[in-house]
Amino acid sequence: MMYRNLEDCLIDLEKNGHLIRIKEEVDPYLEMAAIHMEVFEAKGPALLFENVKGSKFRAVSNLFGTVERSKFIFRHTWDAVQDVMALRNDPMKALKNPFKHVKTGLAAWKALPMKKTGSTPVTAQEISISDLPLIQHWPMDGGAFVTLPQVYTEDPEKQGIMNSNLGMYRVQLSGNEYEMNKEIGVHYQIHRGIGIHQDKANKQGAPLKVSCFVGGPPAHTLSAVMPLPEGMSELTFAGLLAGQRFRYSYVDGFCISNDADFVITGEIHPGETKPEGPFGDHLGYYSLTHPFPVMKVHKVYAKPNAIWPFTVVGRPPQEDTAFGELIHELTGDAIKQEIPGVKEVHAVDAAGVHPLLFAIGSERYTPYQQVKQPAELLTIANRILGTGQLSLAKYLFITAEENQSLDTHDEVGFMTYILERIDLHRDIHFHTNTTIDTLDYSGTGLNSGSKVVFAAFGDKKRDLCTETPDLLNEIRGFENARLVMPGIVVIQGAAFTDYAEAKQEMEGLSQAIGAKGSLSSCPMIIVADDSSFISASISNFLWATFTRSNPSHDMYGVNSYYENKHWACDTVIIDARIKPHQAPPLIADPEVEKNIERLFVKGASLAGLKS
Repeated sequence: MMYRNLEDCLIDLEKNGHLIRIKEEVDPYLEMAAIHMEVFEAKGPALLFENVKGSKFRAVSNLFGTVERSKFIFRHTWDAVQDVMALRNDPMKALKNPFKHVKTGLAAWKALPMKKTGSTPVTAQEISISDLPLIQHWPMDGGAFVTLPQVYTEDPEKQGIMNSNLGMYRVQLSGNEYEMNKEIGVHYQIHRGIGIHQDKANKQGAPLKVSCFVGGPPAHTLSAVMPLPEGMSELTFAGLLAGQRFRYSYVDGFCISNDADFVITGEIHPGETKPEGPFGDHLGYYSLTHPFPVMKVHKVYAKPNAIWPFTVVGRPPQEDTAFGELIHELTGDAIKQEIPGVKEVHAVDAAGVHPLLFAIGSERYTPYQQVKQPAELLTIANRILGTGQLSLAKYLFITAEENQSLDTHDEVGFMTYILERIDLHRDIHFHTNTTIDTLDYSGTGLNSGSKVVFAAFGDKKRDLCTETPDLLNEIRGFENARLVMPGIVVIQGAAFTDYAEAKQEMEGLSQAIGAKGSLSSCPMIIVADDSSFISASISNFLWATFTRSNPSHDMYGVNSYYENKHWACDTVIIDARIKPHQAPPLIADPEVEKNIERLFVKGASLAGLKS
């Protein structure tokens, strides 16, 4: 079924048991988000909120909550999209078998955006920002945010729909210093498409025109987050995935998505910023308040019976986890085409996606009759850490494809393989004073931190410990040593105060371990505030360790030394304690959690849906 709009999709989902209507009045302040998270955790259906307190508009969430539901939504265009993406990644396929790919070419051609004139459904009524469902997700959020926006801009030097960028950049609707109905905040990084457009507009001394589309066919939402091959427009992809062309118009010089449920138009003027945030983000912490561009609102439109789609982000897994899996299935082997030698790259969702990467590459530089050691892998690692969103990573674990059964999605199995083979005197490589994710506060400043590569290749060097070594329970100032997984132990330390004291504590720990004997079977030790929490699950270990540490400042080693400017050790120690400068973790409001129970009791809309 080809959806002309969002409501078509929701009707189809409801008919097929993928959607539930919530008829009770629900507060957009914290309640809607809390309900969404409960249902997502239970792997439940999409939710249509029919009675949003303070707004006449309905809202929908959890549309993409499972890969299965997403593939159901796109079931009639999925194969054609995968074929087009495969051709973009390997154009020679079309030359080798042109007749097989005729339909693919036609599908792509028919997906080109189509300009319309005259009135459109979305411009049928002009409203105000205050009329929207102003959804606040977490208690410390700065206000209400748009969490599934399609933010549209055009290149100021070469305007037009084919020189546009459609991205999902969060938009703050209320709170802070924003003048209600007249100003909103737009959060993005300068290297993103909209940032490049703004930089060009700034150099011209002109405002950048921005259109924020909300709703419309689900394909339009997914297109805003797709990492597309060079030269493929997000709007062309939107038409391809929707099975119908992206229809647009211009009103007052602003681009309008004719099939959107809502459109907010406005301008970003050179040099004008206001505080944006805090916002509960995908790392599981708040991103804090920082100056970001302020958009002066021109007009706000809504189609008749418009529906406001939203999602909730927080500590993974959340709905954006399913988004990521869907994107991976659609893009297929794109990363292999972009980085020669790469066989697989996995951004580990449990660690907040960006902090931690697992990768498999080729290793052809070292002849097999010589000593096996990472060589080509290091070249590949540099390419990975310099590519797109992958460049935001802090930790990269990479190995070669010797073991065909190795799977980067098996976190324990993959790390075990690395730790069994890594030469800790040779195979740890730092990148200091560099960029990390803007949302990651473990570094030395906004967008500033370090990276480290753990590269392992060759024969197995050690058997990993499967019990906590006794000597770790005998060190003063540390306690409650616990096994996390083979080769990794967590130990509990005092609360972190500052880096000077932390250095003394970690050096003392290193010396104490070194004095008591070898820990060759335990190549990695994590220092934490709560070792019971870290060791309770692999998910806890991955999240806390790699979101709370900055490699250059928080990695230490037993018997560590430098040789020819290369750092080496016998056992790695990572200080994953919470630092005073880091952002606070996301904690739900217990009163809200209690209030939403009314929707899950017998006779209520969500009866029987709790996980």
